[in-house]
Amino acid sequence: MSKIIEYLKETRTELKHVVWPSRTQTFYFTLIVIGLSVLIAYFLGIFDFIFSKGLERLLT
Repeated sequence: MSKIIEYLKETRTELKHVVWPSRTQTFYFTLIVIGLSVLIAYFLGIFDFIFSKGLERLLT
């Protein structure tokens, strides 16, 4: 049990050294992640459509 308490104390000490992003930075980083996710989904969707049409033509 003492090892767990020691670990938690050390973790709390280390978290004081972390430089957390501001609210504005967090907002913009979130927008970037959402935007990139949408772009990658769109890109993969296009290739999925192309490959499914190609496979459809090969099988029929």
